[in-house]
Formats: sequence, C-alpha cells, structure tokens
Amino acid sequence: MRIKYNAPTVLTFTLLCALIMLLTSTLAPNLAQNWFMVPGRGGFSPLSLKNWVTLFTHIIGHANWQHLIGNFTLILLIGPMLEENYGSRELLIMMVITALVTGALNVIFFRSYLMGASGVVFMMILLSSFTNFSKGEIPLTFILVLILYMGVQFLNSLNTDNISQFAHIIGGLCGSFFGFLRPDKRSNK
Repeated sequence: MRIKYNAPTVLTFTLLCALIMLLTSTLAPNLAQNWFMVPGRGGFSPLSLKNWVTLFTHIIGHANWQHLIGNFTLILLIGPMLEENYGSRELLIMMVITALVTGALNVIFFRSYLMGASGVVFMMILLSSFTNFSKGEIPLTFILVLILYMGVQFLNSLNTDNISQFAHIIGGLCGSFFGFLRPDKRSNK
C-alpha cells in the first residue's frame, strides 16, 4: 500500500499555507503581514504592485496556527471531493477567483486588512452542496447549507470581532455561483 498525492491543488495549497505560517512564526515574522494580507479601503494603493499581489495571496497567510488549522480542517475534508468532481485546474481557478473577489470587495468596502482562506472555505462548503446537481434543479442540500452557513454569518456580522464574516459570505456566494454555472466533470462524460 502506498500514500497517494490524491488532490494536488488542495494539498499543494495546504502545504504552501503551512510553509508561510512556519516562516512567519519563526524566521520571517513580517512575511504574512507584508505579502499575504490585503489592505482595506484607504490602505490600498493602486500604484503598489505588492497591493495587487495581495489581492490574490491573502488566502495563503494566516494570523496564527489556530486560524490555519481551523480553515484547513474543512479544506482538507471538502477539497479533495471537489477536486475529483470538478478537476484540479478548475478548482484552482475557482479559488483564485474567490481570492480576487473577496480581496477586491474588502478593499472597496472595509478599512480592515483581510487575511486567511476563510472565503475559500465557504466557497467550498457551498460548492459541495452541488455535487449531485442536475440542470434545471436546485438541490435541497444547497438551500439548507445556504440557510445554515450563510445565516450564521449574517448574524455574526452584527458582532464586532476580528473575523471577516463578509469574506465568508462572499466566498459562499462565489461557491453558489460556481455550482450553478459549472456542471461537474462527471456529467460531461
């Protein structure tokens, strides 16, 4: 029996995030803050290449190990199924789009910095409810997941904390959009 690198996009993303967290917590304490955190409104300079890069890379940086483990518990649980269903390249594209959308909307609407893969987590949660989706149908699982996960995020957004419920909501909306827009790979066979 051998160990298989079964979900290359999810596993590579996980390892990259863990490496950045390791470097941030040991040798390069400002690494995540400088290259893996998108500034909010007022802090984003359109003339700064670094700011444009962080619109995508903010999903790689995490505030601490607990933040990283919280995100990757779900990513490692849901991601391989989605990668098998949609394909590695397609899942990577969905993750990059989700990063860009959550980062750009954070720059437009919020003054706070944004860091972490929570938007990607919620994209995957909502997208996973479409695994048995057929054209012309709305899966009941999608409706229930939407109510449960997104409802909690709307309620949590009324609290003041360091968690971006907005990124969760936008990530979930991205996952919903991808689920409706992209039939799974198996239905094309």
